[in-house]
Amino acid sequence: MEAPRALYLHVPFCPQVCHYCDFHKMRRNERLVAAYLQRLERDAAALAARWPGPLDTAYFGGGTPSHLTDAELDRVLAAVRAGWGGLGQHETTLEADPGTFDEARALRWRAAGISRVSIGMQSTQDPVLRFLGRSHSGEQALRAARDARSAGLQVSLDVITAVPGQDARADLEAAAASGAQHVSVYSLTVEPHTPFARRGVRIDEDRAADDFELAEALLGRHGLERYEVSNHAREGYESRHNRTYWRGDGYLALGPSAAGFEPPSASDPAGTRGVRTRNAPIKAWLQGAAPERTPVDGPALALELLMTGLRTREGLELARVEARTGVVLAQRFGPQLQQALEAGLLQERGGWLVATRRGLMLLNAVLRSFFAAEPADDEPADDEPAAASARAAAPR
Repeated sequence: MEAPRALYLHVPFCPQVCHYCDFHKMRRNERLVAAYLQRLERDAAALAARWPGPLDTAYFGGGTPSHLTDAELDRVLAAVRAGWGGLGQHETTLEADPGTFDEARALRWRAAGISRVSIGMQSTQDPVLRFLGRSHSGEQALRAARDARSAGLQVSLDVITAVPGQDARADLEAAAASGAQHVSVYSLTVEPHTPFARRGVRIDEDRAADDFELAEALLGRHGLERYEVSNHAREGYESRHNRTYWRGDGYLALGPSAAGFEPPSASDPAGTRGVRTRNAPIKAWLQGAAPERTPVDGPALALELLMTGLRTREGLELARVEARTGVVLAQRFGPQLQQALEAGLLQERGGWLVATRRGLMLLNAVLRSFFAAEPADDEPADDEPAAASARAAAPR
């Protein structure tokens, strides 16, 4: 496993807590933000000493990174530059809430080295936004996309579908017409312990499947091709950072609850192919808690590569899986592969394993057969369209 060249940095502060969100987030106060920045600066220096880079990509996620003030964000960026000599050489993404910036602020981000902004639009319909617990309006969301594009930033928009009372077609049309180069479409899910879960909100799975197909067809007509289960992009604007996750490459983690994937150390068990890291939640993190480390062996990594690689249009290269994991998929999962191939859910193309269009729709069911043959900790949760599974492969 090569040294990580990607960084995920978590900013947990949000203007509001959305009703569907189960990420590590909280409302800000000045003392908490100050303590966060001090710990982040120390961690960045220590992490960069171990893995000096340079970085190919950096992703500032949350939470809501754009909820930081200009001075606070400057400190975050300075900590990354001090550690690695710069931001991402090929791509640096900042997640942003539509109500937290205008064109002038977007220009400032561009000058600071941000190249791409991921805007949590979610919907352009005000009743839907209120239902989701968002504080911005549909017009603010579209204006934010215009402001970011005017500032010279690449724009990615998040859209949530399968929301009760939503006209998904209208939201997808608006996203496509905005000029955004990238659109991520997530089916609404009700996670445990969220406000939606406590209220007993239910999702219409037939509606979720219909919206999954609608997104591919409608966005594709506008030049935004599906290249991963939830992600659509114009040619050349696919997320380079998220490709790190889908390929099973290494990445570094900064901030509370941030997850990483690092090469094994000499102290890890024999056969370890990589180590999953997870930083503590903010209270323990501020007190100096060390990250949790979970060694990943070859069979476990092979399952992870199946789970993430099959989400993508390119699929996964069988020879690369064997080289990374020591596992020959055709030997370890022969019956499961054969069944999926015969059912038209998977295809082999020149040494690559690829999900068909129908296979993407039923991806959780396909993956479940592999996990059942080799039990692991992270199994797909249910037999719904893949678009309704985890919001993205990226840790948040």
